[in-house]
Amino acid sequence: MQWKVLFTAKARRQSAKLPAAMRHALELLVAEIGQDGPVRPGWPHYGRLKGVKGCHHCHLNKGKPRYVAVWKEVRGEIRVVEVRYAGTHEKARYGSIC
Repeated sequence: MQWKVLFTAKARRQSAKLPAAMRHALELLVAEIGQDGPVRPGWPHYGRLKGVKGCHHCHLNKGKPRYVAVWKEVRGEIRVVEVRYAGTHEKARYGSIC
């Protein structure tokens, strides 16, 4: 069963402003999440965010500036993942994202 991946309005605007290579990396990540679920250990610095149930993040690149994506499992059994943030690591405020 596949997962449905949605973007918050803010994350959609953020992803549209990403450099082309980062947009492509985000598209690959979203495709993998949709196919195999929200746990993506093959991505650089993937991890669950501590203190927030069902919230995950990973890096989209290895250079500077570093870009990250943050997503959260929502709606329990319906298998929906919502991308909450797509942008630079420096501007990510994990506590307020999830």
